[in-house]
Formats: sequence, structure tokens, C-alpha cells
Amino acid sequence: MSQIIQISNTLKQLLRQQQVTYKHIAKNLDMSEANIKRIFSTNSFTLERLEDICALISMSLSDLFLIAQKQNNQLTQLTIEQEQELVADTKLFLVAACVRDSWTFSEIVAHYKIDEFQCIRLMAKLDKLKMIQLLPDNNYKLLIAQDFRWIKNGPLERFMEKDVIAKFMSSTFDATNSFRFYLRGTYSQSSIDIIQRKLNQLTKEAAILNQDDAVLPLNKRQHVGLLLAMRPWELSLFKDLKR
Repeated sequence: MSQIIQISNTLKQLLRQQQVTYKHIAKNLDMSEANIKRIFSTNSFTLERLEDICALISMSLSDLFLIAQKQNNQLTQLTIEQEQELVADTKLFLVAACVRDSWTFSEIVAHYKIDEFQCIRLMAKLDKLKMIQLLPDNNYKLLIAQDFRWIKNGPLERFMEKDVIAKFMSSTFDATNSFRFYLRGTYSQSSIDIIQRKLNQLTKEAAILNQDDAVLPLNKRQHVGLLLAMRPWELSLFKDLKR
């Protein structure tokens, strides 16, 4: 990821946490909201513009660059202990999912049966697990990457296989924004490598879009599950017909 994209993503997250919208930025910088959206979507920041936007959240450019650099070293995989802690506590798992999607402290408390004291305790536990860094006024810095991967055969993967994927797939997939597609084929190794690269790229792009949309209010976003799977496989009813 380029440095300007990393800085832009970091700035979006910080603005989101302090509930500063594009409309608010436009008003304070005497610009149109469309221009602000264009600057963020194309990452066409000047240093002066970056400094102006940082000033709205009482931050210097050097602070922004330092946070962006630290976030560049985000965790791409949790430890066994971190995964075990998450699956053992439903509310902790929920808050971890919310902070990954850049929900604010007040949004978590407003949307779920978690009071302020519980949320503070749960976020402190995530801080202790080194998944977030707690900041003043119940803000936080995310320390795990958007596209982090589960440990193979680890607690999270076993939980997902047992309690999530089966429920996710038991649907007609006919609702708005639903999609299901199964494709089989007989491929060479070079073609398999290409498909794997494209699937990996899609997961990264989906993670970036999730991070970009974090600046939007919750009523402009919706929970979506995306499942990607690929493995050597043949339908059993086909196998039964083999000589």
C-alpha cells in the first residue's frame, strides 16, 4: 500500500472516531462537500490541505504521519491466546468486531445491550490483548489489519466453521444485496495460481472499502458477510460414477 493511501486511511479512521464528517470538513474549510469527497476518494491531498484537516481534530501533521506509520505495522494474524479470548466471551467478540469496523464507543453502547461500564471494561481487555490502543475519551487506535487472517485450525476458524459458516450458507440468497455463485472446473496449476491471486486481491479490496466506509454514519452502512472459498473438490455424485 502506498504511503499516501496509508495516511488517507489513517486520517479517515481518526475523523470517524471523532465523528467529523465530510460535511463538517467542507464547512470549516469553506469548500463544497463534493470537493472534499473527491480529495479523499482520489487521495489528492496537498500538505496544506492535510494540515487544515488535521487541525479540525487537534492533531499535527507529524502526529498523523506517526500514527500512519504505526498502523502500517498492524497485526495480520492473532495469537492462539487472542483468538481463544475472543471466542470465549461473546460480548468481547462483538466489541472486537465493532472496533474493526471503526464503530465509536457511543455507537456500540447505543446499538447493543452493553452499558458504558461494560464497554469500557471490554475495550480495556482488547487493549490488554494488544488488539487496540485505548486513547483519551474512549477513543482507540486499531492494531489489527482489516484483512487479518485466522490461524489455520485455530479457535476462530473452528468457531466460524461450527457456528457461522453453516448458518451463513443456510439461506436462499434472494434478498437485496445477496449473491451466491458456485463454479467448478478442471484447471492447470498456473490457472489455479491466477485464481488464488485474484481472490486474495478481492479480500484486500473489500477490506479497504470497509475502512473507507468507516467515515459514514451507521445508518448509511449495513452488515454484510462475504465468504470466499476454493479447494480441490469433486461432487460425490460424480465420484460415484468413476471407473
